[in-house]
Amino acid sequence: MTPNTATSAPSRRSFLASTAVAAAAVAGGMPLLAACGGSDSGSGGGTSAGKSAKKLLPAYVATNVVTPDIAAKNGSAVGFTSKLDIASLKTSVPKKLGKGGKVSIMSPFWGSPPKSDNAYYKAMNDLIGVDVEWQNQDGNTYDQKLGAVLASSDIPDVVVIPGWNMGGKIPSAIIGKFADLGPYLSGDAIKQYPNLAAIPTDAWQRSLFGGKLRGLPQPSPYVTGIVPLYRKDIFDKEGYQVPTSADEFMALCKEITSAKAKRWACLDMKWTAFQSFGVLSGSEKPLGWNLVDGKLVYRIETPEYLEALEWTRKLFAAGYVHPDAKLGKSAATDPGPKFAAGEFLIYAQNISQWWSRTAEQATQNPNYKIWGMDIFGHDGGKPTLWAEQPAGIFAFVSKKASESVIRDVLAVANVTAAPYGTKEYMLTNYGVEGTHYTVKNGVPTKTDQGNNEVINAYVMVASPTATIAHPDFPEVAKAQVEWQQRMGAFTKKSSFYGMQITEPSRYTNLSNDFEQLEDDIVRGRKKISDMQQAVSDWKSKGGDQLRDWYKKLLDENGPAAS
Repeated sequence: MTPNTATSAPSRRSFLASTAVAAAAVAGGMPLLAACGGSDSGSGGGTSAGKSAKKLLPAYVATNVVTPDIAAKNGSAVGFTSKLDIASLKTSVPKKLGKGGKVSIMSPFWGSPPKSDNAYYKAMNDLIGVDVEWQNQDGNTYDQKLGAVLASSDIPDVVVIPGWNMGGKIPSAIIGKFADLGPYLSGDAIKQYPNLAAIPTDAWQRSLFGGKLRGLPQPSPYVTGIVPLYRKDIFDKEGYQVPTSADEFMALCKEITSAKAKRWACLDMKWTAFQSFGVLSGSEKPLGWNLVDGKLVYRIETPEYLEALEWTRKLFAAGYVHPDAKLGKSAATDPGPKFAAGEFLIYAQNISQWWSRTAEQATQNPNYKIWGMDIFGHDGGKPTLWAEQPAGIFAFVSKKASESVIRDVLAVANVTAAPYGTKEYMLTNYGVEGTHYTVKNGVPTKTDQGNNEVINAYVMVASPTATIAHPDFPEVAKAQVEWQQRMGAFTKKSSFYGMQITEPSRYTNLSNDFEQLEDDIVRGRKKISDMQQAVSDWKSKGGDQLRDWYKKLLDENGPAAS
């Protein structure tokens, strides 16, 4: 299991460790257009960053209940590499904070929701002291349900909203429909909820919407979550060397590829190209903007952006990319089977797949070893990487909720945010021992009942600081955290890091076509000159005006702290 695995998309908590969700997030380039009102709210957009935001933030009190085996460093997750000892689990919530009330929660759900009276829900509600009633909705069509619910007058007590569902009218609905949690959490008030107090401040800053603290966050590392994964077992057998420059990567691909033998080097490496060439992060607005020598620059305007696309185009043109990826077939989004068969040896995907692919192949292919390459600077030097946002999924409480309901919601969140190595964490993420999971040689394994019941629910309310722990494959957990720490050393924070921004509605769709154009260019269907023309059109159709708008925000609020 991979709790709180790093990703630029929704691959966090129990359900987020699932390959399907991680792949959908990364492959779909899900935008995290999140909402704030601030100085220019509503359809005009705005931000809640700046000097006024500091007084809204909760005090940070690090947890001392459990000490991780690997401490966070350079924006990484914390790591646990030891076997799990159920008898030594700590208690982080010594008494029930819930007062026995009912709380309804609407949340996205992937899979088949369990019956409402299942053993997992009963155990969690008893531990918390709150009767949670789940209104689980299909995660694949959640945006449709979300829009309808928020447009109505009948809103559940709590609504979970992932950042990729915050388009259209959702930002203004968040500001208009959900409660200010500041009176309960800002400053020292949060100390009533120690597990929430241990959530990093950056994640709370991302929870400011419309000038108020409205969201309960799921923290994530700010280090990029996209890793160039490769078949280390085959590399070792064939004597392939991990590349340290763009030229070395190209030469390695030539060495690996043999269409006659049905072996290609890689899938679409566009994400790795963006990282290698130092392109500003584009997966989460407004991170594609940065202040350079006093001028605001958008990622698509930079020479590095075009250079990354050209390098990726050359990979495709040379025939080094698996044909399925060139045609947009399933290998690009579900790489497992053909990667395991050795049809290609390298692909860029969410860090969660480092563990999930390992677990998939452990019994059927004991020699199989997937590993992560360090991201190389395109010229062979140190890479310049850009920080991702420190939280991307939030739970909101209805404005109509009474104080007692809000207190009960915070009681729920204080349990679900318990750190790894505690009884509360195990119950939240694994369920009841003997019913939902068993432990053998320090490795917890879910039963069929656990797989059916302990998914997608309480983990969506709030989460502890980003954590990587795999008792079944501790060497993978160690490698993942150390990879994050090495890459974190090369990671910079852009001018808008950690800020919640709502762009004015007239600019919402301005950049929508660039991802498709990128894919057309690297596959040879369009030319670099087409991108240059598109950038010129973007400027004239509103890009330059949007730049002025962002510059005004920076002038009023100041850039993010580096």
